[in-house]
Amino acid sequence: MPVDAPLYPVSLVVEGRRVLVVGRGTVADGKVKQLAACGALVDVVAPDEYRPGHLEGYRLVITAAEDPTVNRTVHDDAEAAGVWVNSADDPANCSFTLPAVARRGPVTVAVSTGGQSPALATWLRRKFEAELGPEYEILAELLATERAAIRAGGGSTEGLDWQSALDSGMLDLIRAGQVQEARERLQACLSSS
Repeated sequence: MPVDAPLYPVSLVVEGRRVLVVGRGTVADGKVKQLAACGALVDVVAPDEYRPGHLEGYRLVITAAEDPTVNRTVHDDAEAAGVWVNSADDPANCSFTLPAVARRGPVTVAVSTGGQSPALATWLRRKFEAELGPEYEILAELLATERAAIRAGGGSTEGLDWQSALDSGMLDLIRAGQVQEARERLQACLSSS
């Protein structure tokens, strides 16, 4: 995979989609858990059981094999089948990389080094995770609720000054337990834009 161009970040909807994990052990188990938590339909095959044609019907494949020959075989099969592939700790056999992810409810912070340094991505994820307290989940809910109310009333959410609302101290109000005041501040900021 090594490329000179920057990678295009994306969050995939894997819910209800078939994903294959080729591997065994803790790395493979971790990938399976992350995919399952996102609703993917995950199948697992041991590296020594993988055969060409295994990718039929899959949207995504992740290898967690310690054998670079298996990673290369899966990569080549995936490329031929038009299936996106990630090979854990083997960027040469990837068509995408996996970022380190911190989650708080609907808020997701993903950190990537383009496969250059998973250790740095993990270190940065831990730093962001420590900052991402429960108040961010409440803030996201307030914003989503207000956005839905505006749309339900026939209004457009485009062109509203959401950034000024976010810079208005709403997060501090939420941290202080003043959620209703944060909601009112949000509405005031949006109505004046």
